[in-house]
Parts: sequence; structure tokens; C-alpha cells
Amino acid sequence: MNEINVISPYKYLGMWVFDDPKVGLVQEPFVGGADTIIDTLVRDIPNASNGFAMIFSGGSFPGHQFRFVWRGPQGSGNVYYSPDFDLEGWLCPALLKYFDNPPNELFVQVKSI
Repeated sequence: MNEINVISPYKYLGMWVFDDPKVGLVQEPFVGGADTIIDTLVRDIPNASNGFAMIFSGGSFPGHQFRFVWRGPQGSGNVYYSPDFDLEGWLCPALLKYFDNPPNELFVQVKSI
């Protein structure tokens, strides 16, 4: 597994989704508050709904803009909290395509492509 990963979320049928053929995901949706968090993260990226780069890691990396703290499991997924925005979001089991276990923290950078 990579230490740092990148996906390109985009809007499909009004929902944030992403594709990652290397792990077998197609139009994987962000739901449960994660979609609201993405709306907040990309508010300054023009045309983000057409796609943007989201770089993420379980460890801090140069250029990360946001930190999310693991709150615990919920159903089949995991809840993360943004102290920057005071928002919670649920990440589905697809998280485990990128990590062996849910990381205690997620570090994220977003930018236009």
C-alpha cells in the first residue's frame, strides 16, 4: 500500500464520487457527511465538480491542508472529525483499500487538476 494516495473526486448525479481502477472502485460515493466536508474543502477550487485532486495519507506530509481525527467505527465504516470545520464524516469500507486499519488521523490536500 502507498504511504500517500491520490484520487480525483467528481460529481455524478449530484453526488461526490471517485474512481480508482487500481483498487477496483468505480463511482464510489462519499456519503454520511463526507460529502458535506468535500463541499467545504473545495469551495475555492473552480469547477471542482468536474474533478479535483485529493491527496491523502495516514501521516502528515508537506503541503497537507487539513487534518481529520478518527472518532471510531460506525456500522461498516469509520467516522472522522475535522477540527478545522467542526464537521464529522463517515468513510465506507473502501477506506481499507488504502489502509490496513483505519488510521488515527488522515491528512488531506486538495487542488485543481
